[in-house]
Amino acid sequence: MDVRVGDILVMKKPHPCGSREWLVLRVGADFRLRCLGCGREIMNTRSKAERGIKEIKRES
Repeated sequence: MDVRVGDILVMKKPHPCGSREWLVLRVGADFRLRCLGCGREIMNTRSKAERGIKEIKRES
């Protein structure tokens, strides 16, 4: 999956705050993501993050 820093990921399941959108801060074996609802930052393995992605929003 082609995920880049700065992309917004729309996930299948919502974060407890209710938002489904996450900003990609770091890409590699792990992803660092920031919730666009509450600002919480998480580190997630690439495989787990890619399974949960519903849509990738990219600004051209």
